Amino acid sequence: MKRLIALPLKKSAAIAFQSIRVRFFRSLVTTMSLVLAVAFLCYIQVSNDFAQSLLASGNIEARQILVKAGYDIEFGEQTIATSAKQRWIVILSLLVCIVGIINAQLMSVTERFREIGTMKCLGALDRFIVRLFILEALMQGLAGSVAGAVLGALAAAIASVSTFGLAALATTPWLSIVSSMLGAVAVGTSLSLLGVIYPALLAARMQPVEAMRVEQ
Repeated sequence: MKRLIALPLKKSAAIAFQSIRVRFFRSLVTTMSLVLAVAFLCYIQVSNDFAQSLLASGNIEARQILVKAGYDIEFGEQTIATSAKQRWIVILSLLVCIVGIINAQLMSVTERFREIGTMKCLGALDRFIVRLFILEALMQGLAGSVAGAVLGALAAAIASVSTFGLAALATTPWLSIVSSMLGAVAVGTSLSLLGVIYPALLAARMQPVEAMRVEQ
């Protein structure tokens, strides 16, 4: 019986990183859609965090500022929730993002027919091909989500100071902001991983002979 040689995870990650470097601009386009979606999600969450912090301060002037800013706050209410309109816009932006990721990954599979066929001819198993695509998506997802979360939080902070004045800085909810950023990063990374599942399975099931016949 032939002995199967399994590449360590570190080596797989190095191959995945090299693949991203070779296709940097295509990877950048895919990542940018994720950056924008995560930035918008984080912007909404952090903006609500600033508004909630102002409302929790109990200052009457702060409540008046929130009402003038368009927040519908009833008397005695102490919680600001995301509006239905905001939720639908966020959901739609995330759906558009995941569709874009799937499309970009399918294009990546098409471009890499020969590469995948060569790896399979050399003995690469289906799970190795799937692992490469998942690692690539994980790297892109983390990078794009972190960048989007930072941009969204900065934009929300600037918008809050512009709308609420210096009172927003005086009651900055650091823990809530960090929590919202971590949540946005988790959502963005999950979207990236979900978007790569079908393309990865498609690449893994590819027959080596058929892949090698494709003309590039």
